[in-house]
Amino acid sequence: MESIQPLLEQAQRASQSVKALPDIQKQALLERLAVMLAANTTAIIAANQQDLDQMSDQDPKKDRLLLNEARIQDLCTSLHDIARLPDPANQLILENKLKNGLLVQKKTVPLGVVGVIYESRPNVTIDVAALCIRSGNVCVLRGGTDAFFTNTCLVGIIQEALKEFNVSVHAVQLLPPDRSLIAEMLTAVKYIDIIIPRGSQQLIEYVRENSRVPVIETGAGVCHTYVEKTANLQQAAAIVTNAKVSRPSVCNALDTVLVDAPVANDFLPLLVPALSAYQVEIYADPVAFDILEKAAYPYLFKATPEDFGREFLDFKCSVKIVADADTALEHIRVFSSKHSEAIISENTAISERFLQEVDAAAVYVNASTRFTDGGVFGLGAEIGISTQKLHARGPFALEKLVTEKWFIHGNGQVR
Repeated sequence: MESIQPLLEQAQRASQSVKALPDIQKQALLERLAVMLAANTTAIIAANQQDLDQMSDQDPKKDRLLLNEARIQDLCTSLHDIARLPDPANQLILENKLKNGLLVQKKTVPLGVVGVIYESRPNVTIDVAALCIRSGNVCVLRGGTDAFFTNTCLVGIIQEALKEFNVSVHAVQLLPPDRSLIAEMLTAVKYIDIIIPRGSQQLIEYVRENSRVPVIETGAGVCHTYVEKTANLQQAAAIVTNAKVSRPSVCNALDTVLVDAPVANDFLPLLVPALSAYQVEIYADPVAFDILEKAAYPYLFKATPEDFGREFLDFKCSVKIVADADTALEHIRVFSSKHSEAIISENTAISERFLQEVDAAAVYVNASTRFTDGGVFGLGAEIGISTQKLHARGPFALEKLVTEKWFIHGNGQVR
């Protein structure tokens, strides 16, 4: 394809089709889509297998690419959850009657055409489509080549559901995976209202630097867990282990453990059995290296400066010993990607300071960073985790897929 302009024009025309759909119909459409996904589980898994067969087993993105029965069922559950959420559009924010008789109202309205560029995550196809339909938006999706067969299958099912409800199939479109067409998408200011990149830091930076369409970043996650000296060390070990191994390829997984020096000798050996069972590679600073070496940790490496501030997306993490909370906070200030950060502590004052001072979208006390997720937070699903501060921060979900519009009713007033 030489140009995606015809597809973008179709998306823009389809916008009114979705916007005009009554709320109860949008809910019914998503409920129906959940049923159709479940009914097509075998076909989805077969398409997904075509993509999986082309990716190395050693590639950490393979877990992101996988769709199995359990994950498809999770998508169906998410669709039901989104359907039950209130429509964020058409909400009255402000109303004022001016002295001259003008009735001034401000309401929420759909953004319009939402463009999403993402990699290796076919679940994003369903999440984005559902969130856009529920909020009265349309979407143009540019998935990665590594998920081409899965995304094609999923969008086909979505478009069948749209047909059943007499909604234009162009309300959800999968753009060709040809990389040469991304530049056209990023400059399509006439057709696309907002661009959301979801993927590697390289992808996000490329979109931010080259897009003329407004961008909402869903940032990479460089996530820290700080084990403060008053922490319950058994609890801390369980939290660190969960944050690292439960699903290491996602953006809310742990990357760096910071440990107060007074408890390092007691705490680090507690990590040995759980992390070694998953063959987690630990890149440790000199003090942590000596402690873990004495504890016979089998997958141990000396950290380099590049191992801090690094998003591993794999069974790997770095460990650094810090003198106190001041040192930990400074390290996080320098190396955080402002995604999710955690402190494990029984000191209320230090925990509260951590909550207030750490500049991140989600900040935790005595819990795993793995909870940063739209579905977990009760938002149904998410397009991604926004690490910027304008319009949306944290899980970018249904409530943020709207903008504002002023409605003014007059009776012949002139100025």
